[in-house]
Formats: sequence, C-alpha cells, structure tokens
Amino acid sequence: MSRTKELTTLGLHLPTDPRWVDLASISLEEILTDHAYCEQKAASACISLIQQYPDRVELVKEVSPVVTEEWGHFRLVIQELEKRKLKLGFQRKDEYVNGLLQFQRKGISREEKLLELLLTCALIEARSCERFKLLSQGLEEDGLKDFYYHFMVSEAGHYRMFLDLAELYFPKEKVQQRWQEYLSFEADWIAQLKPRGDRMH
Repeated sequence: MSRTKELTTLGLHLPTDPRWVDLASISLEEILTDHAYCEQKAASACISLIQQYPDRVELVKEVSPVVTEEWGHFRLVIQELEKRKLKLGFQRKDEYVNGLLQFQRKGISREEKLLELLLTCALIEARSCERFKLLSQGLEEDGLKDFYYHFMVSEAGHYRMFLDLAELYFPKEKVQQRWQEYLSFEADWIAQLKPRGDRMH
C-alpha cells in the first residue's frame, strides 16, 4: 500500500516524520517502555468509557473485549522487555495525547462528550497504527518487525470500531464534520512536536 493511500485509509492528514523510526531504534528500552504505558492507558480509557456510558449497550459490548486485548498487549510488551533483559521505566508525560484532550470541546452535555471521547480514541488508534506500521517496516530485526505488525493490525480494528460507534450514536454528517476538525488539528499539532525516539506518539 502506498504511503498516501495508507494515510487516506486511516484518515491522517500528515505522515510521521521519517526520522522517527531511526530515533526509536536507538533505544529499545525507551520505546518499549512508552509503548507499554500506551497500551495500559488504552485499556484504562476503554474502562472509563464503559463506566461513563453503561447505558450504551452496543458500546459496552464492543469496547469490553478491547479492555482485555489492550491489557494483553501491555503484558506482551512487558514480556518483550524481559526477553531482552531490559527494564520498564517510569511513565512519562504524553504531549501528543494531552494536546488532543485540550482540543476536546468543554462545557458540553454528557451526550456530546461521548462524541469527543470516541473521536479522540479513534485518532490515537489511527496514529498508533501508522507508527506500528513504520516500526514493522523500518526496524532491522525480523522478530521486532513481526511484533509490531501484530500491533498494527489490532490498532486498525480499534480505530474503525470507535468511528463506527460514533456513527451509531450520532448523525454521520455530524461525526464526519467533527472528525475532519480533529484530523486537521492533529496534523497541525503533530507538526509542532519534535520527533522523539523515546515516545510512541
């Protein structure tokens, strides 16, 4: 798949800086540590969605298995660290995600907040999918390429699930309009962030 077509499929407006994979490959302990915490936070975000919207039957049904899957991913990354005799470092601030959280509309109804949460989750999953694909193609070690290919496929499914849920609960035109606003903001925001090899985002 071409880079342009891939971005179109995911909806992303700006590709990751090509220097990022090289930077990430310099210290596997750092990138694996950040990856582990990204999976932990993804599981927590799904739990929070269920806690806030237990009345949304389809959401609970679709998101519940993702909690288990994301926590399983956390354990896989921990195992990868242990296999390489590397240590899990401390969690670090996620500037990328914090920027998206700041972009969410404030002072809105519980109903409208759901749309913001679903689109934020979808966007994080889309960008993660793109980054995992880069790692699966750009790292030298075949074992790590396969490791990240597995994550890429999973994140693509999660990205689509969150968008589908948004379109289940809100008019499609409304979802697409707000989604394009998120994509435009994300492209501008990621362009401002310096590529760091110790961060997944």
